[in-house]
Amino acid sequence: MRILVINPNTTQAMTDAIGDVARAAAAPGTEIDCVSPPGGPRSIEGFADEALAAYHVLDVVAGTAGEYDGYVIACFGDPGLYAARELADVPVVGIAEAAMHMASLVAHTWSIVTVIPRVEPMLAEAVIRTGMTEKCASIRGTPLTVLEIEADIERTKRMMLDE
Repeated sequence: MRILVINPNTTQAMTDAIGDVARAAAAPGTEIDCVSPPGGPRSIEGFADEALAAYHVLDVVAGTAGEYDGYVIACFGDPGLYAARELADVPVVGIAEAAMHMASLVAHTWSIVTVIPRVEPMLAEAVIRTGMTEKCASIRGTPLTVLEIEADIERTKRMMLDE
């Protein structure tokens, strides 16, 4: 089985880290490739970034048709998820949608803790799109930008836990 994990932003260090985690979680015999689109935003922190990233995600999916058994869109806003499903004849999973469904299996309600407040409306729309409005207790932001998350992982963990 071959799976292409797409990091919709163009930050190579983040793409490398996502690929490492995906390969560590994959079943034996599963080949994981992880890519960023050649163009698009360095990070996705609002609707404009999401729209630009979605365009480039679709370009990657269209350009790799027939090469993979599935795709994972590795950004919590799931940019381009539903459009990618239109293009692909294999499963396309978005990590936000998957996380919401998994959280609903273990809790009656749950919250999303995210980066800067500008992202909150985008995630609220994702909750609505996935039909999880009644399950989502809150969306809570930190002052961290996407690119600051990995700069000091211990600080990030503290801020997320505090929120």
